[in-house]
Amino acid sequence: MKKIILLIGLTATICTALILGCKHYESAKNNQTIEISQQPNLIVIMADDLGYADVGFNGCKDIPTPNIDRIAENGVMCTNAYTTYSVCSPSRAGFITGRYPQRFGYERNVQYRVNDPEMGLSKDEATLATFLKQAGYKSGVIGKWHLGAHQSNHPLNRGFDEFYGHLGGGHRYFSEELVIDDSYAAVDEPESYRTWIMRNHGHEKTDEYLTDEFSNEAVQFVVRHKDEPFFLYLSYNAPHAPMQATEKYLSRFPNIEDIKRKTYAAMVSAVDDGVGNLLNKLAELDIEENTIVIFLSDNGGPEKNNASDNGILREGKGSVYEGGFRVPFAIQYKAKFDKGVYNKPISALDIYATMAAITATPENPNKPLDGVNLIPYITGENKEVPHETIYLRKFDQNRFAVRNNDYKLVTFNNGSVKELYNLKEDISESKNIIGDFPEIANQIDTIRGEWAKQLIDPAFLGLIHTDAWQKSGKKGKKK
Repeated sequence: MKKIILLIGLTATICTALILGCKHYESAKNNQTIEISQQPNLIVIMADDLGYADVGFNGCKDIPTPNIDRIAENGVMCTNAYTTYSVCSPSRAGFITGRYPQRFGYERNVQYRVNDPEMGLSKDEATLATFLKQAGYKSGVIGKWHLGAHQSNHPLNRGFDEFYGHLGGGHRYFSEELVIDDSYAAVDEPESYRTWIMRNHGHEKTDEYLTDEFSNEAVQFVVRHKDEPFFLYLSYNAPHAPMQATEKYLSRFPNIEDIKRKTYAAMVSAVDDGVGNLLNKLAELDIEENTIVIFLSDNGGPEKNNASDNGILREGKGSVYEGGFRVPFAIQYKAKFDKGVYNKPISALDIYATMAAITATPENPNKPLDGVNLIPYITGENKEVPHETIYLRKFDQNRFAVRNNDYKLVTFNNGSVKELYNLKEDISESKNIIGDFPEIANQIDTIRGEWAKQLIDPAFLGLIHTDAWQKSGKKGKKK
């Protein structure tokens, strides 16, 4: 496990600016002095169940994403980017803590249980928002939370200063379908999809298509906090089911005949519009240069469920193959990064670690981060590989996937079934080469075993265990 190396690769001028609060530093792009008034802002835009091949910068042809593509075109497109899990909730738990979620028992999609304080993110784990608060950042999450519906896990109780969104794993998009005015009155996942939208601890009746609501709120968040360092987690629930879109977006795709794919395209297009509005506002406020903008999906697309497309990657959401947790990823930091493509493996874990390095905020030695500071790697100051090894364990399916350099080992049934792939030569994982390279498979399996010793069993019963939870009597206190 890699240690965070604070401020490696940053110039002495940057170090001075960060530590002493100076107003300028030197751009790595063109040796030009950039005026700043604060530490860099951070915006993480996370789509939900987006296919790997469903953005323009990854080759999509039938769904234009010009605004999402702007992040890649003005920054760095990362071709080997992984999330921490292949389904929504654990993936988000890994991102928000900077740690593999299996370390703290977060390995299942949470149930929507407002009375169960254990159903969600462990109170022992610090979120990125809590961490950045130490460095003077204002933090907001807009959109999908999905880290626990009990009030103790409300975003404002987990380090965020502002929240506008829904607590559960998905939501209906049309305002007339949101008929439950209190999120804590919803008794399960289906009902949670119909609640009003929460603003902080209150509830509001919306009147716009939900994706547009979230996009508008993101713009307003930036306007409110333009004069101070901020962290915005724009957590879209699109294009997660239910498949719903307005005619405004559907009409853009007259040539897509499959109705599910057409609706999916419309939902992605709505996200793209929102990204464009947000990027335009950053430029208008003259804070674009000093804002890190990251776009990614929380996991691979569930192709059969929402008509997403993972392209040449094998399988999709929920899988241990590449289509499950290798995602579109682009990062823009105009004051620091040249435009380009980065091909070495990175992880959503690195977002937390990068901000830890930038802000020089000490980490908790008892909860070491699993990510690395991406800046010296992307700028080329560090030529090494950010992650020689990428891990995934799926406890309930008894499966592991471990990528070590170009080779990837997949195991099933306590390791009784093993597969080995060379991702450099076979990104689609179409040819199992374990018979040709048994020694490599054994080496990676040893690495897998050592990592597994550091993990714990799941801490709560997941969505697939609804019946078991009902019988368990774990009702807890509501608040």
